[in-house]
Amino acid sequence: MNKQALLHKSDSLYSFATDKDAVELRLRAARGELTAVELIYGMKHKFCVERKSAAMSLAATDELFDYFSIRLKLSDKRLAYVFRLTDTAGEKYYYSEDGATEDYDFSLAYYNFFQLAYVNPNDVMPKVDWLSEAVVYQIFVDRFCRAELGGGASSIPAVDASYINMKWGEKPTPKSFAGGNLDGITQNLDYLCGLGVNTLYLTPIFTSVSNHKYDISDYYNVDSHFGGNDAFKRLVDGCRARGMRVILDAVFNHCSEDLAQFRDVREKGEKSKYHDWFVIRGDKPTKHSLNYEVFAECAYMPKWNTANPEVIEYLCGVGEYWIKEYGIDGWRLDVSDEVSHEFWRTFRKRIKALGSDKVLIGENWHDSRAYLMGDQFDSIMNYAFTKAELDFFVYGTLDARALCDRLNGLLMRNITQVNYMMLNLIDCHDTHRFFTLCGKNEGKLLSALAINMFMPGATMIYYGTEIPLEGGYDPDNRRCFMWGDHPFTDRVRELLRYKKSKALAVGDVAFHSDDGVFIIERKTDEQTVTLYVNNSDKKKTVRGIEIGACGYKITDKQYKK
Repeated sequence: MNKQALLHKSDSLYSFATDKDAVELRLRAARGELTAVELIYGMKHKFCVERKSAAMSLAATDELFDYFSIRLKLSDKRLAYVFRLTDTAGEKYYYSEDGATEDYDFSLAYYNFFQLAYVNPNDVMPKVDWLSEAVVYQIFVDRFCRAELGGGASSIPAVDASYINMKWGEKPTPKSFAGGNLDGITQNLDYLCGLGVNTLYLTPIFTSVSNHKYDISDYYNVDSHFGGNDAFKRLVDGCRARGMRVILDAVFNHCSEDLAQFRDVREKGEKSKYHDWFVIRGDKPTKHSLNYEVFAECAYMPKWNTANPEVIEYLCGVGEYWIKEYGIDGWRLDVSDEVSHEFWRTFRKRIKALGSDKVLIGENWHDSRAYLMGDQFDSIMNYAFTKAELDFFVYGTLDARALCDRLNGLLMRNITQVNYMMLNLIDCHDTHRFFTLCGKNEGKLLSALAINMFMPGATMIYYGTEIPLEGGYDPDNRRCFMWGDHPFTDRVRELLRYKKSKALAVGDVAFHSDDGVFIIERKTDEQTVTLYVNNSDKKKTVRGIEIGACGYKITDKQYKK
């Protein structure tokens, strides 16, 4: 047996509480090497003399490893356990903190058993249940819809159009302004509801000189281009009336050089009380020989010093304000992995004090376990999933079996609660449009959306995917939404209706492949919903299900209790 492949650690991804009286345990082993794993467990103070046992199931397999798991309800919150392993040769081993051994002395187990010493309720990673049912529609506000308001009997003020420098539908440049605004979104909420959307995620809406608004100069006011704070209130009220939620973009890594505090530092240098709010090497910030930290290489976006308690207090106040005053449902956290952990821990406490269902979703592109332990984010934007979809549908580096392995590996990166809160996406304002990358193949786009929808967590759709909108990299991926009748929209609407299924919200997930067809199964005691995806150019039939070329099929089986 490959002992080096065995892995289990207490109080980790492999051992965690899912509720105040329930835990999940995982064991990693070399792929295909173990035929059975038995958990031997009990209350830790009695384990040496009183134990139970239960079989663990093979929960996931990736390229190199098998992952066995078990969920236990605890009558006592103090858990001790070891594993008994059976390999393909029929050999049996015990696995404890001493590693794999042929024998195990239970009378001395208190030296080397694994343990969850005590499940404290406030250490359990809570799950925001509504995220698992969410269809999140991301809108780049300047390009979605321009409301023509004002005049006549309208009670809504006219919109200033003097800043608009492109015709609706023209290809954008980095400096283009098309004139989309918040009232344009409000006027189309019924369309979005009819599509199946129940949550809006807006790119930044606060005062800024850019079209994207990621360089914010006033965190307390909605940009006048978008209609100001009153327009935002109308949008939130419209969403509430339809049972929709709203997530805003929190840009707390950096700001605009036009922010009042940064202007004060430019003027006064080290004499400014805000000097240490930023990361400046020297007296005054200078662009010609850049002496201050910025986002990427953008001198007009100075970086906040989020190790400074005053900055923490200021930005936490911003986060609280838009929840208290406008009732938003949470924040997507821009460039979140460059912000201090201390800031996010404080921010989470402040935001969750306003409602445990307020969500915090990090823009982390990579493995983010350090942020997902219950003290910072609820989840992240699942770009690792995005890459898996691209490798399968676009680049051809994964076949159906390899896609199963990749997705299983991604699930094993995080605890179960986090997996069921992930924001799954195939594209966004920071990537190429998926439709363009897959050669404008509508079947592949729909199939990719279907896989997205079947993954545990929230389903995110970038505005215009449903028409479908083309686009390369930024700024081409931020084209105007073209309003009109689009037959493809009906196909997306039909697909999204499955998201209302209980199985897709809370069901267990399993990945399979059969004759090159990729299969996802989501299952509860009452229902099994299965997705079959054929990424080939020929029709296939597997398990009695016929799937067209570059297409998908969904089956839904209901069980009587």
